[in-house]
Amino acid sequence: MASQTKKYQVFRELHNRPGAFVVPNPWDAGSARILTALGFEALATTSAGFAFTIGRRDSAAALPREAILLNARSIVEATNLPVSADLEDGFGADPACCAMTVSLASEIGLVGGSIEDATGNPTDPIFDFTLAVERIAAAAEEARKHPFILTARAENFLHGRFDLDDTIRRLQAFEKTGADVLYAPGLPSLDAIRTVCSSVNRPVNVVMGLVGQVFTVRELSEAGVKRISVGGSFARAALGGFMRAAREVRDSGTFTYAKDAMSAREAESYMPDTER
Repeated sequence: MASQTKKYQVFRELHNRPGAFVVPNPWDAGSARILTALGFEALATTSAGFAFTIGRRDSAAALPREAILLNARSIVEATNLPVSADLEDGFGADPACCAMTVSLASEIGLVGGSIEDATGNPTDPIFDFTLAVERIAAAAEEARKHPFILTARAENFLHGRFDLDDTIRRLQAFEKTGADVLYAPGLPSLDAIRTVCSSVNRPVNVVMGLVGQVFTVRELSEAGVKRISVGGSFARAALGGFMRAAREVRDSGTFTYAKDAMSAREAESYMPDTER
């Protein structure tokens, strides 16, 4: 098993080399093993994918920090690849909570993580600019004590605030305060993505698999994107297959879904005979 320092170095190099790379999002140890076997170079957890597996909604209120980190730890232990984590809002409005979350994340072997500026409050969904920056500053200060790449997320476009100027203002402030990677999920167009990338000097993460326009790795790379994640969309794709199979059995009484299922032999081939 590669050391945490080695994984951090590999992850850092992926952000430094030319072009974009894809960091897919497993939701448990089994999906992490399969993505590792497929040849991806790094992984990132998905709070949404994890929430679906335990029957919860994707929110910091429904997913306590301990549960998120326990799931992340199982993924870290299932792969030799660098793993970054979706750390929600840092699990508290106080900047000190964000710093503590980074420290705990590093303790379990994660070499990166993202913290968002969403509050979880539908009536006031985005943290005030000043507090948002203070939270990332505290997280970045803690991250510098560890082999840890901090991603700062500006969530405007996921919460009905279609303000590209404010999103860029936030990302620029997060960069200035020490974030290593910048991320604004839900950007509406390739032009908007290109504008964000040209407005900052840190690597930019973009998520694919959401509803809306779909861009290729090549298009995103040419726009200036460095890292491409898929969020909970792989988990939702798996649930889509599950639902199609279940509805076929319920509605038709047939089992043709099995011809498209992964064979037991292939599934087992990705899993170790014993614990590492």
